[in-house]
Amino acid sequence: MTIRDFQQLIDRMYSDKDRARGSAKTFLWFMEEVGELASAIAGHDRENKEEEFADVLAWLVTLANVEGVDLQDALKKFAEGCPGCGKLLCECQEKMT
Repeated sequence: MTIRDFQQLIDRMYSDKDRARGSAKTFLWFMEEVGELASAIAGHDRENKEEEFADVLAWLVTLANVEGVDLQDALKKFAEGCPGCGKLLCECQEKMT
């Protein structure tokens, strides 16, 4: 499944609810899932981590759908290297800590 396929699947499943909820509330749901992922990472339950990673990705895709952003197109900037330094193996120093 491509990123675009997944984005279209989420759109088919939830688009009416998502658009009615709007960007601000969708962002809050996304952030709640990020918090749940943080808790899962702190734990030792691999199955829970997998579930939370999937939930975060699904809510990020949902937010992109509400905002009209095609994530597959948006990610093209990484195809030829790091957007910061332009290298395939990033040499940027500012995000090391």
